Amino acid sequence: MLTGSLVALITPMDHKGAIDWSSLKRLIEYHIQSHTDAVVVAGTTGESVTLTEKEFFALLEQTLTYVDGRIPVIAGCGSNNTAHAKQLAKQLTEYKVAAGLSVTPYYNKPTQEGLYRHFAEIGDYSGLPQILYNVPGRTGCDLKPDTVGRLANQFGILGIKEATGDLSRVEPLQRLCSDKFALYSGDDATACEFMMAGGHGVISVTANIAAAEMSQLCRYALNGEYDAAKQLDQRLHYLHRDLFVESNPIPVKWAAERKGLIKSAELRLPLTTLSASAQKTVESALIKAELI
Repeated sequence: MLTGSLVALITPMDHKGAIDWSSLKRLIEYHIQSHTDAVVVAGTTGESVTLTEKEFFALLEQTLTYVDGRIPVIAGCGSNNTAHAKQLAKQLTEYKVAAGLSVTPYYNKPTQEGLYRHFAEIGDYSGLPQILYNVPGRTGCDLKPDTVGRLANQFGILGIKEATGDLSRVEPLQRLCSDKFALYSGDDATACEFMMAGGHGVISVTANIAAAEMSQLCRYALNGEYDAAKQLDQRLHYLHRDLFVESNPIPVKWAAERKGLIKSAELRLPLTTLSASAQKTVESALIKAELI
């Protein structure tokens, strides 16, 4: 089981909107040196929905090359089209990925039975280890704990990224799933409490710019050093909040450029760069987190 700080990696782009490979390499080295536990490529924070399939696989291949086996790589592979998700997951088995991150189907608004069958079919067809990804604020559907329990440790499903921020979900997920089923927070603001309640780690936006700090926070929380975990989490409090002052990954890309981790905060439409007023908010959060 992967535990600790798993970064939901941004996809750096140049001013023309092309993937910036040199910045990607620098980001990978930053995370390895900061003891990030795994890299999640082409998720929500990685702007997966605006990558072509050719770009997606090029991004994955380059990430794997730069990582060079030093830490695990997880690839975003969700779709609201079950047939497409199955095919994409099947293709990922040809790569040295630890798992695929499978988001709940967006826009369609499936029932719980539809969600169960969607993920079961992906696993049955592909054989790819999957981490479920529940983020109803983005997708318009909510994967309930009872359905997660039906899926847990079947069809190659080995964990869930629970991004509701609802800490009351930890207990039923623990009860309905085995100890071998990984529970990851997908909400930085509540990730510390999530781990202290029994979660195994976080798939983090904040880790993009506070990699060493998030790695240390996770170690504290998972080792039972709760006072130290809470103290560090408090230092990052405004960052957790203000990296969502505009839609993710708009603020975190600006913050990464501000820290010199990437050359440009460029995004692809329909996302636009961080507004001037929000820049002041994120700058303040970086200062309070002692990152600049």
